Amino acid sequence: MSSAEAGRTAGEKKTVIVIAFDGSPTARRAVHYASRFLTADRAVVLTVWSPLDRGTDPVSYDLDGPPDPPDTDEVDIALAEAQRINDEGLELALATGLPAEPLCLAQTYTVWGTIIDTADELDADLIVTGTRATTGLRSLIQSSVADHVLRRGRRPVLIVPPEP
Repeated sequence: MSSAEAGRTAGEKKTVIVIAFDGSPTARRAVHYASRFLTADRAVVLTVWSPLDRGTDPVSYDLDGPPDPPDTDEVDIALAEAQRINDEGLELALATGLPAEPLCLAQTYTVWGTIIDTADELDADLIVTGTRATTGLRSLIQSSVADHVLRRGRRPVLIVPPEP
C-alpha cells in the first residue's frame, strides 16, 4: 500500500497530477521535483504537440469513379516526435517512482489551453510544469506556457524554474 493510499479514507478521490513534458531540461527537472516532493495515485505525463500544416490539397477531379482512399502509410513526423518525447518523459517519471502514464495530445488552440483543458478533464489536483524563466523585455513580449497555465487555469500549479 502506497503512502497516498494509506492516507486516503474510503470514498475519497484519488490524487491526480498532470506533468507537462516537452523534453526540455526544465521539463525533466519538473519530473524530478514532482517525484521528490509529491505523492499521487496517478501521474499523467502530458506532451502537447502541434500537427504539421499540410496546406490545402490541390484541386483535382477524379473522373474514374469515387475518390481514392487516403494514403494511410503517411507518418506525421510531428506526432512521431511528440510520442518519442512523451515516452522519454514517461520513462523518467517511472524511474523516479511516480505512478505514471503517458498522454500525447494534439494542441487544440494553444499548448497552454490544451494543458488546462486536459487537467480539467482528468480532474487533476495539480499541474506540474517547467518554465524558461524569461525576464525583462522578453517576458513582456513573450510569456511562457507556464505563465498562461498559472494565470488562466483554475487548478494549483507547481512551476519549476531552470537550474541557476
